[in-house]
Amino acid sequence: MNSAILPLPYSRPPLSMKDSGVSRGATFAKARARKQIRKDVCRLAAIAFLPRGVDHVTVQLHYRPRDNRVRDTDNLWATLKPACDALTVGKTAGVSRRTKRAVPAQLGYGMVQDDSPRWMAKPEPIIHEAVQGEPGSLWLELTWRDPAESAGSE
Repeated sequence: MNSAILPLPYSRPPLSMKDSGVSRGATFAKARARKQIRKDVCRLAAIAFLPRGVDHVTVQLHYRPRDNRVRDTDNLWATLKPACDALTVGKTAGVSRRTKRAVPAQLGYGMVQDDSPRWMAKPEPIIHEAVQGEPGSLWLELTWRDPAESAGSE
């Protein structure tokens, strides 16, 4: 098994399940945040020279807040989802068969084919204790099997 830690450039989660905006502006803001997370994770994966085309990856989100208020790990899933999507192959631009509208391309690093359980495990995020005087931080802990490791275990 191989592993890597990707420090994310956020002091708090950019998205939360509590984000309830229903206005058009709020919808666009959440879409921009998801797109930015994907972009950041793809860039960080490239900088870390993560492999592409592995058989399976486990992606664990860690959050160390700036204070020790009570927080719910469920709210971190909104940030974890686009981070996991960024590690997949991504999608090319096209036209929706259903609506006949243009569908933009989605950025992907290509570490795994898809974020389905066949390719990726996403355990519950972990919230750590705050460190007095330190800003909050988020990071991804990745563990994966190389294709050669999987072939040798059969």
